[in-house]
Amino acid sequence: MTTPPSAHTDFVIERRFAVPPGAVFQAWADPQARRLWSDCHGECGSEQRFDFRPMGHETHRVVHADGRTQTIERVYFDIVVDRRIVFGYDIRLDARPLSVSLVTVEFFAAGRGARMVYTEQLAYLDGHEDRARRLQGTQEGLDRLVLLLSPQERAS
Repeated sequence: MTTPPSAHTDFVIERRFAVPPGAVFQAWADPQARRLWSDCHGECGSEQRFDFRPMGHETHRVVHADGRTQTIERVYFDIVVDRRIVFGYDIRLDARPLSVSLVTVEFFAAGRGARMVYTEQLAYLDGHEDRARRLQGTQEGLDRLVLLLSPQERAS
């Protein structure tokens, strides 16, 4: 039996914020803030290790209701405070590698607020492919980030 080849894709998502770039960057850098907007599997119970620094490692492990374990391992390659984050991550399901990604997140001043550009380049492994789902999940997380940083949310 031959192993299917890897498949490659990418996507870019932009979001605008009513807060300055430093506030958006901080929502990525602070582990408690990150959990509020980025964890799409909170209902399944998760384990996290967070080390936000160049060459720092992050682990996010979720046990799904059906007993399968999903593990995301992340390595930060480049962090420029308030400007840029570059990281790579892989996703495994029950130790089976599904994908490997390189992500660049950039923060720009935009009037009185910020514009964030999220670029992800993916390699899907061994026949796995879920681009539409991955894009949707990433968009939903970034939408939660916009809500978290909106002036009305922060005032409550």
